[in-house]
Amino acid sequence: MTTVHRFGFLAEFLRAPGVVAAVTPSSAALAAAVTVPVPLDGAPVVLELGPGTGAFTAAIQRRLPGRGHHLAIEINERFAAATATRFAAVHVTVGDASNLREVLTGNGFGYADVIVSGLPWAAFAPERQDDLLAAIAGGLASDGVFSTFAYSSTRWMPPARRLRRRLTDHFEEVLACRTVWANMPPAFVYYCRRPRSRPRGDVVTRVKSTAAQAHATVGAR
Repeated sequence: MTTVHRFGFLAEFLRAPGVVAAVTPSSAALAAAVTVPVPLDGAPVVLELGPGTGAFTAAIQRRLPGRGHHLAIEINERFAAATATRFAAVHVTVGDASNLREVLTGNGFGYADVIVSGLPWAAFAPERQDDLLAAIAGGLASDGVFSTFAYSSTRWMPPARRLRRRLTDHFEEVLACRTVWANMPPAFVYYCRRPRSRPRGDVVTRVKSTAAQAHATVGAR
Protein backbone atom coordinates (compact mmCIF):
# COMPACT_ATOMS: atom_id res chain seq x y z
CA MET A 1 0.00 0.00 0.00
CA THR A 2 1.53 3.31 -1.08
CA THR A 3 1.72 6.49 0.98
CA VAL A 4 -0.77 8.08 -1.43
CA HIS A 5 -3.28 5.32 -0.73
CA ARG A 6 -2.78 5.66 3.03
CA PHE A 7 -3.36 9.41 2.96
CA GLY A 8 -6.36 8.90 0.71
CA PHE A 9 -7.81 6.41 3.16
CA LEU A 10 -7.29 8.82 6.07
CA ALA A 11 -8.90 11.65 4.11
CA GLU A 12 -12.01 9.55 3.42
CA PHE A 13 -12.18 8.56 7.10
CA LEU A 14 -12.16 12.23 8.07
CA ARG A 15 -14.93 12.97 5.53
CA ALA A 16 -17.16 10.08 6.61
CA PRO A 17 -15.94 8.21 9.73
CA GLY A 18 -19.20 6.32 10.03
CA VAL A 19 -18.74 4.85 6.56
CA VAL A 20 -14.98 4.27 6.40
CA ALA A 21 -14.58 3.55 10.16
CA ALA A 22 -10.79 3.01 10.03
CA VAL A 23 -7.84 5.36 9.72
CA THR A 24 -5.51 2.98 7.85
CA PRO A 25 -6.13 0.35 5.17
CA SER A 26 -5.71 -3.36 5.88
CA SER A 27 -2.25 -4.92 5.66
CA ALA A 28 -1.07 -7.44 3.06
CA ALA A 29 -1.02 -10.10 5.78
CA LEU A 30 -4.67 -9.54 6.66
CA ALA A 31 -5.60 -9.37 2.97
CA ALA A 32 -3.92 -12.74 2.41
CA ALA A 33 -5.83 -14.29 5.32
CA VAL A 34 -9.25 -12.93 4.38
CA THR A 35 -8.93 -14.02 0.72
CA VAL A 36 -7.85 -17.63 1.40
CA PRO A 37 -11.29 -18.97 0.35
CA VAL A 38 -10.85 -17.57 -3.18
CA PRO A 39 -10.12 -20.66 -5.34
CA LEU A 40 -6.79 -21.00 -7.11
CA ASP A 41 -8.45 -22.81 -10.02
CA GLY A 42 -11.73 -22.89 -11.91
CA ALA A 43 -13.85 -19.85 -12.74
CA PRO A 44 -15.51 -18.77 -9.47
CA VAL A 45 -17.76 -15.77 -8.93
CA VAL A 46 -16.11 -13.65 -6.23
CA LEU A 47 -18.02 -10.72 -4.73
CA GLU A 48 -16.10 -8.14 -2.71
CA LEU A 49 -17.92 -5.77 -0.36
CA GLY A 50 -16.29 -2.47 0.56
CA PRO A 51 -12.98 -2.70 -1.34
CA GLY A 52 -11.83 0.70 -0.05
CA THR A 53 -8.38 1.44 -1.45
CA GLY A 54 -7.97 -2.09 -2.80
CA ALA A 55 -5.97 -4.10 -0.24
CA PHE A 56 -8.29 -7.10 -0.50
CA THR A 57 -8.94 -6.42 -4.20
CA ALA A 58 -5.26 -6.85 -5.02
CA ALA A 59 -5.07 -10.10 -3.04
CA ILE A 60 -8.16 -11.47 -4.81
CA GLN A 61 -6.72 -10.58 -8.20
CA ARG A 62 -3.48 -12.38 -7.36
CA ARG A 63 -5.55 -15.50 -6.69
CA LEU A 64 -7.58 -14.97 -9.89
CA PRO A 65 -4.98 -14.23 -12.57
CA GLY A 66 -7.28 -13.85 -15.57
CA ARG A 67 -9.87 -16.36 -14.29
CA GLY A 68 -13.37 -16.22 -12.92
CA HIS A 69 -15.46 -13.14 -12.21
CA HIS A 70 -14.58 -10.49 -9.64
CA LEU A 71 -17.36 -8.08 -8.70
CA ALA A 72 -17.05 -5.32 -6.11
CA ILE A 73 -19.55 -3.02 -4.39
CA GLU A 74 -18.28 0.21 -2.86
CA ILE A 75 -20.47 2.95 -1.37
CA ASN A 76 -17.72 5.59 -1.46
CA GLU A 77 -17.55 7.07 -4.97
CA ARG A 78 -13.89 8.09 -4.68
CA PHE A 79 -12.82 4.62 -3.56
CA ALA A 80 -14.96 3.02 -6.28
CA ALA A 81 -13.42 5.17 -9.01
CA ALA A 82 -9.89 4.46 -7.77
CA THR A 83 -10.56 0.71 -7.62
CA ALA A 84 -12.06 0.64 -11.12
CA THR A 85 -9.05 2.54 -12.49
CA ARG A 86 -6.46 0.41 -10.71
CA PHE A 87 -8.08 -2.98 -11.40
CA ALA A 88 -9.45 -3.17 -14.92
CA ALA A 89 -10.55 -6.79 -14.46
CA VAL A 90 -12.88 -5.93 -11.56
CA HIS A 91 -16.48 -4.91 -12.20
CA VAL A 92 -17.06 -2.14 -9.64
CA THR A 93 -20.53 -0.95 -8.66
CA VAL A 94 -21.13 2.19 -6.62
CA GLY A 95 -23.85 1.31 -4.15
CA ASP A 96 -24.95 -0.26 -0.90
CA ALA A 97 -23.72 -3.77 -0.11
CA SER A 98 -27.22 -4.79 0.98
CA ASN A 99 -28.20 -4.65 -2.71
CA LEU A 100 -25.73 -7.35 -3.62
CA ARG A 101 -28.35 -9.67 -5.11
CA GLU A 102 -29.23 -7.01 -7.68
CA VAL A 103 -25.55 -6.64 -8.55
CA LEU A 104 -25.15 -10.40 -8.95
CA THR A 105 -28.26 -10.87 -11.09
CA GLY A 106 -27.46 -7.73 -13.08
CA ASN A 107 -24.20 -9.38 -14.08
CA GLY A 108 -25.84 -12.69 -14.92
CA PHE A 109 -25.08 -14.62 -11.72
CA GLY A 110 -27.48 -16.26 -9.29
CA TYR A 111 -25.05 -16.55 -6.40
CA ALA A 112 -21.42 -15.88 -5.50
CA ASP A 113 -19.01 -18.71 -4.74
CA VAL A 114 -17.03 -16.48 -2.38
CA ILE A 115 -17.99 -13.21 -0.69
CA VAL A 116 -15.13 -11.20 0.84
CA SER A 117 -16.03 -8.31 3.12
CA GLY A 118 -14.06 -5.24 4.12
CA LEU A 119 -17.11 -3.64 5.72
CA PRO A 120 -16.76 -1.82 9.10
CA TRP A 121 -19.12 -4.02 11.14
CA ALA A 122 -18.44 -2.29 14.45
CA ALA A 123 -19.75 0.98 13.00
CA PHE A 124 -23.13 -0.53 12.10
CA ALA A 125 -26.29 -0.60 14.22
CA PRO A 126 -27.71 -4.08 14.95
CA GLU A 127 -30.46 -3.66 12.33
CA ARG A 128 -27.90 -2.68 9.70
CA GLN A 129 -25.75 -5.71 10.54
CA ASP A 130 -28.77 -7.98 10.21
CA ASP A 131 -29.80 -6.50 6.86
CA LEU A 132 -26.30 -6.92 5.45
CA LEU A 133 -25.80 -10.45 6.76
CA ALA A 134 -29.21 -11.52 5.46
CA ALA A 135 -28.27 -10.19 2.03
CA ILE A 136 -24.88 -11.93 2.17
CA ALA A 137 -26.37 -15.27 3.24
CA GLY A 138 -28.98 -14.92 0.50
CA GLY A 139 -26.39 -14.19 -2.16
CA LEU A 140 -23.89 -16.92 -1.26
CA ALA A 141 -23.89 -20.32 -2.96
CA SER A 142 -24.87 -23.15 -0.58
CA ASP A 143 -21.30 -24.52 -0.74
CA GLY A 144 -19.69 -21.07 -0.81
CA VAL A 145 -17.61 -19.21 1.78
CA PHE A 146 -18.08 -15.76 3.29
CA SER A 147 -15.04 -14.15 4.91
CA THR A 148 -14.80 -10.99 6.95
CA PHE A 149 -12.54 -9.58 9.66
CA ALA A 150 -12.70 -7.93 13.07
CA TYR A 151 -10.15 -6.31 15.34
CA SER A 152 -8.71 -8.47 18.10
CA SER A 153 -8.58 -5.63 20.64
CA THR A 154 -12.37 -5.30 20.58
CA ARG A 155 -13.17 -9.01 20.28
CA TRP A 156 -14.92 -9.23 23.67
CA MET A 157 -16.71 -5.89 23.52
CA PRO A 158 -20.52 -5.87 23.04
CA PRO A 159 -20.53 -4.85 19.32
CA ALA A 160 -18.02 -7.59 18.44
CA ARG A 161 -19.86 -10.23 20.45
CA ARG A 162 -23.09 -9.14 18.79
CA LEU A 163 -21.49 -9.62 15.36
CA ARG A 164 -20.41 -13.14 16.29
CA ARG A 165 -23.97 -13.97 17.37
CA ARG A 166 -25.34 -12.49 14.14
CA LEU A 167 -22.91 -14.57 12.08
CA THR A 168 -24.04 -17.79 13.76
CA ASP A 169 -27.65 -16.73 13.19
CA HIS A 170 -27.02 -16.60 9.46
CA PHE A 171 -24.45 -19.39 8.94
CA GLU A 172 -24.26 -22.94 10.23
CA GLU A 173 -20.46 -22.88 10.44
CA VAL A 174 -18.43 -19.90 11.69
CA LEU A 175 -14.67 -20.30 12.22
CA ALA A 176 -12.18 -17.70 13.41
CA CYS A 177 -8.52 -17.70 12.44
CA ARG A 178 -5.63 -16.85 14.74
CA THR A 179 -4.76 -13.20 15.23
CA VAL A 180 -3.03 -11.49 12.31
CA TRP A 181 -0.48 -9.43 14.24
CA ALA A 182 0.95 -7.83 11.09
CA ASN A 183 -1.96 -5.42 10.86
CA MET A 184 -2.72 -2.13 12.57
CA PRO A 185 -4.58 -2.85 14.75
CA PRO A 186 -4.17 -6.65 14.94
CA ALA A 187 -7.17 -8.48 13.50
CA PHE A 188 -8.62 -11.91 12.87
CA VAL A 189 -10.81 -13.39 10.15
CA TYR A 190 -14.18 -15.12 10.29
CA TYR A 191 -14.85 -17.86 7.72
CA CYS A 192 -18.57 -18.61 7.38
CA ARG A 193 -20.17 -21.48 5.48
CA ARG A 194 -23.57 -23.04 4.86
CA PRO A 195 -25.92 -20.03 4.81
CA ARG A 196 -29.18 -20.61 6.66
CA SER A 197 -31.34 -18.43 4.39
CA ARG A 198 -32.53 -21.21 2.07
CA PRO A 199 -32.88 -25.02 1.99
CA ARG A 200 -29.87 -27.21 1.31
CA GLY A 201 -29.59 -28.68 -2.16
CA ASP A 202 -30.53 -25.57 -4.13
CA VAL A 203 -29.36 -25.86 -7.71
CA VAL A 204 -27.06 -23.06 -8.83
CA THR A 205 -25.14 -22.73 -12.08
CA ARG A 206 -21.57 -22.17 -10.95
CA VAL A 207 -18.14 -23.77 -10.85
CA LYS A 208 -17.51 -25.73 -7.68
CA SER A 209 -14.08 -25.42 -6.16
CA THR A 210 -12.47 -27.59 -3.56
CA ALA A 211 -10.00 -24.77 -2.96
CA ALA A 212 -12.70 -23.00 -0.97
CA GLN A 213 -12.10 -25.59 1.75
CA ALA A 214 -8.62 -24.12 2.26
CA HIS A 215 -9.90 -21.68 4.86
CA ALA A 216 -9.31 -24.36 7.50
CA THR A 217 -5.55 -24.19 6.86
CA VAL A 218 -5.19 -20.59 8.09
CA GLY A 219 -5.07 -21.79 11.68
CA ALA A 220 -8.85 -21.80 11.92
CA ARG A 221 -10.21 -22.79 15.29
